[in-house]
Amino acid sequence: MFSVIFPGQGSQSVGMANELYNKFETFKINFKKADDLLNYQLSKIILEGPADKLNLTENTQPAIFLISYSIFQVIKNEFEINLNDAKYFAGHSLGEYTALTCSGVLSFENTIKILKLRGKAMQEAVPKGEGGMIAVLGSELEILEDIINKKKNEFRCFIANDNSNGQIVLSGTMSNIEKLSIYLNSINIKNIKLSVSAPFHCELMKTATELMRNELAKIVFKDFQTALISNVTAQEIDDSSLICDLLVRQIESRVRWRESINFMIENGVNNFIEIGPGKVLSGLVKRINKKVKVDAINNEEDINKIEI
Repeated sequence: MFSVIFPGQGSQSVGMANELYNKFETFKINFKKADDLLNYQLSKIILEGPADKLNLTENTQPAIFLISYSIFQVIKNEFEINLNDAKYFAGHSLGEYTALTCSGVLSFENTIKILKLRGKAMQEAVPKGEGGMIAVLGSELEILEDIINKKKNEFRCFIANDNSNGQIVLSGTMSNIEKLSIYLNSINIKNIKLSVSAPFHCELMKTATELMRNELAKIVFKDFQTALISNVTAQEIDDSSLICDLLVRQIESRVRWRESINFMIENGVNNFIEIGPGKVLSGLVKRINKKVKVDAINNEEDINKIEI
């Protein structure tokens, strides 16, 4: 039994999926459609860079979606592999929007535009340079929750991503992230400050939440083709009437990725197929459970190896 998973921010690179773009008309059609909908050349930023422009959150989010969705469409249309036969879809943060689009709940047009808005809103929720994120390696969720609770009068940080066993990401203002890092170093817990422009998935994203609540309320959500595992709940969702609220809550909620993968495994999934740029999620899944099969699909050779 297999599930399809879609990556989030951090998987991007200039020239990603070039091989597929050059070979398959589906890519060119989707890239042109995205440029027309957004009224600027996102395709050129993806194919040619520069990297600092691609790494702007308002470009990164629609770019990763565009690549992931286009790969999914090539697999379906050119190779006649129906990934909607998966037991579940799941996506990491913005990847949840890709999952919903590939599952038929959101349209391509709505998703590419809403992710542009989402990226810009999240970028602007905290002034540039005032918020950050830190990856903590080799520790456990309960230990970090205990630290941020006991030390809340010294620094205020939030669990943003529970990614895998031994990889947890926290958000906060830069001053609080710095204090957290110093404390973690003092008790020999490894941590790395991330090169991000804002403190995602915490209450500091409040203004982005309000904007997205208004924008998502305008969208009609269609019925599911494939059930989703929600970032917010780490549970199965197949009722499209619940999606608007979950996507709004997702902005400030932690991404429960470890719990989501474990839920799918506990419900019979033993094969994960990552659709999109990079192999970030494949690595996380392997850290969570070494026994399951994991494949990252980035090029034609990868597609030819798909087994479902």
